[in-house]
Amino acid sequence: MQPPSLTVKAFSHHYPVWVGSGLLAQIGDAIRETSPGASSVMVITDENVNRYYGDDVKEHLERSGYSFKTIVVPAGESSKSISSYEQVLTAMLQAGLDRKSLVIALGGGVVGDLAGFAAATYMRGIPFLQVPTTLLAHDSSVGGKTGINHPLGKNMIGAFHAPAGVLFDSDVFNTLTDAEWRSGFAEVIKHGFIRDPEFLSSLVNEFPKRENLTGSQVNQMLEYSISIKASIVEEDEREQGIRAYLNFGHTLGHAVEGNVGYGEVTHGEAVVIGMRFAILLGDKLGMQPADETAHIFDFLDNQGYQLSIPDTCTQSELLKLMRRDKKSTSQKLNFVLLNRIGDPELREVDEETVCQILDEEGVRK
Repeated sequence: MQPPSLTVKAFSHHYPVWVGSGLLAQIGDAIRETSPGASSVMVITDENVNRYYGDDVKEHLERSGYSFKTIVVPAGESSKSISSYEQVLTAMLQAGLDRKSLVIALGGGVVGDLAGFAAATYMRGIPFLQVPTTLLAHDSSVGGKTGINHPLGKNMIGAFHAPAGVLFDSDVFNTLTDAEWRSGFAEVIKHGFIRDPEFLSSLVNEFPKRENLTGSQVNQMLEYSISIKASIVEEDEREQGIRAYLNFGHTLGHAVEGNVGYGEVTHGEAVVIGMRFAILLGDKLGMQPADETAHIFDFLDNQGYQLSIPDTCTQSELLKLMRRDKKSTSQKLNFVLLNRIGDPELREVDEETVCQILDEEGVRK
């Protein structure tokens, strides 16, 4: 198998990340490298991914000599639920998985979060291999955050459980819709905002449109974006400090998702709305001037992103959801803001200031 594109050197353990074309065919080799003593394999995927890649993965695993079971959950955010989690655990128990079994998360961020959380809690933790199938999952597959939603908040139930490895076959992008591509590209943009002004500038000013991208350009973008995420995780795996910067755009973004209904807007679209809001908030607090980033949001607007808070949202509901955000303490709102591009800061912001921006953005009470 080809050498890893990078290795995440987390405190819990080091694990390889492979990025490239045709890697699904090497899934058996990835298992042997990351979990050589695997007693059995359980593939967790969703209906859409199973339709596109289920037969290929089955063929590759069987050719590699692995017997396995497959759990197929409904596609979409609704599967990040307590009921889906219980169904997955029941299937794992019925299949007789033991502590040396391996879970394969074959899918996007929803499948990765659900499968990872099931692996984290089954028999107090068994290994799992991330096999992302969306651009968005390049972010969520690295770092070890796993979890499900609660009706009262997104990602409120979960655990830190780093994968045994990440196998990212960039050929899967051929089946992504434009909306799915935009959702993932938002997190690439986010990494530039918080860590690398030059990378962000290259994405905005030089990067080809999706239809003109070569496979090599996609792989380079992925590797660099993942390396930004990995470098932060290596410094702060359990989010006690700088890892919170990865939540740039997520305080309001998660609230928007919850207000309109999970799955009604993509995660990346909500994050773009949240990043713009954070820029406006920082500008009001004398931090990064909003006019210095206006061209970035013009670029995102031209790419088809919605920048304004949806009309169905209300200030009261957004505030209620933001108070439940994991970064917030003592009912104070915490936002990741920018002193300048590449220099983020976690800052407490009073609700009055937040409401001023919401008023200026025309969000009804």
